[in-house]
Amino acid sequence: MRAEQSAGPVTLGIDIGVIKMIITHAAAVHGLDISPEPVDLARVALKRLGLIGKGTERDRRPTTDELNRLFRCFDDNDRLTLPMTRIVKFAVATAMRLDEICRVEWTDLDVDRRMLMIRDRKDPRNKTGNDQRIPLFAATGFDAWALVTEQAKHLGQTNGRIFPYNSKSVGTAFRRACVEVSVKDLHFHDLRHEGTSRLFEAGFAIEQVSLVTGHKDWKMLRRYTHIRPETLHRLAASRASSPLETRAAE
Repeated sequence: MRAEQSAGPVTLGIDIGVIKMIITHAAAVHGLDISPEPVDLARVALKRLGLIGKGTERDRRPTTDELNRLFRCFDDNDRLTLPMTRIVKFAVATAMRLDEICRVEWTDLDVDRRMLMIRDRKDPRNKTGNDQRIPLFAATGFDAWALVTEQAKHLGQTNGRIFPYNSKSVGTAFRRACVEVSVKDLHFHDLRHEGTSRLFEAGFAIEQVSLVTGHKDWKMLRRYTHIRPETLHRLAASRASSPLETRAAE
């Protein structure tokens, strides 16, 4: 029934896990005469039927041309009240989720250090209190700090939320623009992948990228990383010209 309601293999796997957790808790804590073994057997059967399993990892990254087409579409739409070009650039610059972008406040901004606090960041282990400070810089091709400054001028104030817009409205505007300029199979969340990949392409290490994205380990972070192989030319050139490399060669 859940599958018929469009629940995917990953979601169904989580549902089965919840059922097992409840049954195990009932047996261990409340002493009910019930075994979680049937759930394990059901999981094997459901996996063979293809109803539960791993999700398909997306590797969709927008091209420069696609982003520019979207920016022109946003900027040429006189009826659009959302600063979509700025929001999309900020998403790539910070690798933040859409809901995070639409709820950070000016009070979360550290002007002196150019840092932004993201409160209660999504974490499967901690639902609340997972606050993280991220730097606002220009490492991904878009300058996050400049975009925040531009947003302050656009709003004419620095009270409340930095991007005081409904995340669903932003998502809808993004999808409509993609259809209008024929950018196929691109989701707003793919911009988080794009920002993460650009950080690696800029030469940042895993532990440094995680300070921006909020990932706790490499396995989680890898799913958001799709580095273009041609960028290795630039990294190789920058390393060859570094003083440390030059002294090592001598």
